[in-house]
Amino acid sequence: MNLTPSLIKNYTDHLRLELSLSDNSVEAYKHDVSLFMQYLELEKKTTDLDSIDMQVIENFFAYLYDMNIGAKSQARILSGLKSFYRYLLEEEIVDKDPTELISSPTLGRHLPEVLSYEEIQKMIDSIDLSDPLGHRNKAMIEVMYGCGLRVSELINLKISDIYKEDGFLRIFGKGDKERLVPIGDGSLKILFNYIDGARKHIDIKPKFTDTVFLNRRGGGLTRQMVFLIVKDLASANGITKTISPHTFRHSFATHLIEGGANLIAVQQMLGHASISTTEIYTHISDELLRDTLISFHPRFLKKQ
Repeated sequence: MNLTPSLIKNYTDHLRLELSLSDNSVEAYKHDVSLFMQYLELEKKTTDLDSIDMQVIENFFAYLYDMNIGAKSQARILSGLKSFYRYLLEEEIVDKDPTELISSPTLGRHLPEVLSYEEIQKMIDSIDLSDPLGHRNKAMIEVMYGCGLRVSELINLKISDIYKEDGFLRIFGKGDKERLVPIGDGSLKILFNYIDGARKHIDIKPKFTDTVFLNRRGGGLTRQMVFLIVKDLASANGITKTISPHTFRHSFATHLIEGGANLIAVQQMLGHASISTTEIYTHISDELLRDTLISFHPRFLKKQ
């Protein structure tokens, strides 16, 4: 059986009529399962319940993390999915629960795969600049990777927060915390190629006159739109890694650490409240160093 709106309705009827949950609780559970179904459709993954395994569930929560959904919200969504699968088991619609071994403490720390500099450059070079939106997409990738921005910070970036002469962006991160992030000359040039070029030909809605990145109708971009742009670019370039807009932020941090950057400086640029969050990237670099040693050091090569 497939995960469908009618099945979700049967589930919510069960919650309301048999478990006597409040309307607010029923809507919350419905939202959780509907969000999962939307993810499966967005990623073009199977909605066949018998084919959904633990890996699919884990990928779903990685997607939620990439969309900047916090650990508490992820835990609530997991609770909703577990409730849904209890219902499916009771009704003998499925014979296994892929959420069974997934626990909340593991959520919110998932790191997407890191792109190499060459992969990022390949994606940027492949953007069709004959399409007016191509200049926007190129500037978006440049800013996400060049400045390590969260997708929410990217779509809310204002022209008035670009200090062109000084080479800085003023960014408002989580909790409206303000920070200054340096931007390189190359990225700045590409950004203004878009602002002074293609963007000027858009009929901009009054509310978005100061917003940098716009859709073709002159409104703001959503996180989902940026997610799809990145996914399409990766697919067009034969990149099979599971990536999202957040991957560019992780790649930014990882490449800095690998290059010997000061951890506290990277923390400040990323807007991390705690240095322990930034230290994740040292682990990624350690793994890279180990893999490099195993692949190229003669002591290891002799064992192969």
